[in-house]
Amino acid sequence: MEQATLVRRTAKDPGTPLMREGIAPAPVTVPDPGKNFPVSLTDDELQLLAEIATGVTTDVAARRLELSARTLRRRLRAICDQLGVNTPIEAVVWAARKQLI
Repeated sequence: MEQATLVRRTAKDPGTPLMREGIAPAPVTVPDPGKNFPVSLTDDELQLLAEIATGVTTDVAARRLELSARTLRRRLRAICDQLGVNTPIEAVVWAARKQLI
């Protein structure tokens, strides 16, 4: 299944698994619900997530956003840390569920 298809399905139905058949999911760390930390992403960060949601590679996304691949990966990691998720796909799903992308 394509990455973009998984994102769309998961945004519509939170019960949809984020994996291909036969691949074990990575453990997910969930932020402590007792901690109320508001998350706000900049327009550039949302644009980056929208680009990743299309299913392109980080190199292609970096070229489209006029960034180096290393800078794009660093920014993706920062977004993931800010959201409390493990992977860029989880960040994309988070943004899609919030209807930000």
